[in-house]
Amino acid sequence: MIFPLEALIKYEGNMYEITAAALRRSYQLSMLHDPEIEENDGKVVSLAARQVFNKEVSFQLDAPTDKTV
Repeated sequence: MIFPLEALIKYEGNMYEITAAALRRSYQLSMLHDPEIEENDGKVVSLAARQVFNKEVSFQLDAPTDKTV
């Protein structure tokens, strides 16, 4: 599957959040050597994006913490 551009165009949420979620999911998939990567012709980012856009995985960004040094 190619990158889900149609889902990206229709997305009405925060673009930063969905990008960060897809990036993090890509990292997780590559570190776990998920077999779905081979089924997707080795395309980790498009697989992760599809999973995020189709809500196969959920995500939330944590609130920033105030760490003063």
